[in-house]
Amino acid sequence: MFESLASSVGVPALFVLIWSTGWVVVLYVTPHADPLTFLVVRFVLAGGLMALIAWRFGAHLPRNPRYIAHAIGSGLFLHGFYLAGIWWALGQGVPAGLSALIAALQPLMTAVAAPFLLDERLSGPRIFGIAIGFAGLVVALSPKLVGLDPGHLWATLGPILVNIVAMMSVTGGTFYQKAALHGGDLRVTAALQYLGALIVVLPLAYFLEPMRLTWTLETSLAMAWSVLGLSIGAISLLLLLIRRGDVSRAATLIYLVPPTAALQAWLAKGVVMTPIQLAGMAITIFGVALASRR
Repeated sequence: MFESLASSVGVPALFVLIWSTGWVVVLYVTPHADPLTFLVVRFVLAGGLMALIAWRFGAHLPRNPRYIAHAIGSGLFLHGFYLAGIWWALGQGVPAGLSALIAALQPLMTAVAAPFLLDERLSGPRIFGIAIGFAGLVVALSPKLVGLDPGHLWATLGPILVNIVAMMSVTGGTFYQKAALHGGDLRVTAALQYLGALIVVLPLAYFLEPMRLTWTLETSLAMAWSVLGLSIGAISLLLLLIRRGDVSRAATLIYLVPPTAALQAWLAKGVVMTPIQLAGMAITIFGVALASRR
């Protein structure tokens, strides 16, 4: 019954609303913890909780070792390299607006590759909607991008490249998930994927950070939401969207994440949005609605 909800309007909207909070969580975490170290604890808790849920409801580990390997492998890209790259880049000073813009390139890359890799045909209106969505996203983020001076941009070129690699990682992970993981219990799959993510993030945190993590009220609340809201709730919705719909249509929802995150940042931190940003958000929503129509 739960999977049947994936075709409704509420699931995509809920996914965007929850997933976009990840950009706000970083603002609360970085003063108290190293980003990769925080992700290590998050993946351990999320994977353990998902495995416990799967066991409680009688889900078993697949007997096919290839499925297990594919589940772990997809987690390397969907969670490990993607979140590690995003969080590390933000910790190194990449502006959130620029990072969000890079991440939002995923639907374009997905839409271009889908016809070749998965034989998904893109109609003219969907291509037009993708273009409109990206244009609106650029408009919404333009006030932040204009403020970047060339010197600062050059100083963050390395982290920017890491941000780009992270975007490519989640794009590849989406195709991997769609092509290699057919059937299987989503709870078991998610637990295995967090194991794959941990294989990536733990060595990176050990070698790149002092592994600082101070447990404050903000850190604890951010961890609880990251595990329950993002790693359990949002990822489960994403897996359902990938399984039940076209990869390119699911990826197009990413266009709505930066504008939604900007609205949440305004509500949480008082970040004021300009009329240009509001106009860009409206254009983006229209483009996503057009690209997501069947």
